[in-house]
Amino acid sequence: MGQQIAVQIHREPEWAEIRDCLTALGEHAIVRMIDGLPAFPEEIPEPGWRELRLGLNGGMVSLRREADQILCVAWGNADAALLQSWRACADAVAKAAG
Repeated sequence: MGQQIAVQIHREPEWAEIRDCLTALGEHAIVRMIDGLPAFPEEIPEPGWRELRLGLNGGMVSLRREADQILCVAWGNADAALLQSWRACADAVAKAAG
């Protein structure tokens, strides 16, 4: 089981906006999967992606688009470092989405 933070969005942010907000928060984000398929580390997700799996400082976090929100998901075995990255990811999504 995982835990999630739902971020209400007013517009769909581009990956570059989310990445830049993560960088500003001190997180180094690497895209590991796009819509269930492995991604190259420097690959840029196409607009309209539904799910991203990100490697962050503390571990892996998933972003899932659902209607007017993006879910930030960390898995149940999350330690303090992963929870910090998870919260930073939710903050970055909120900032990028306005």
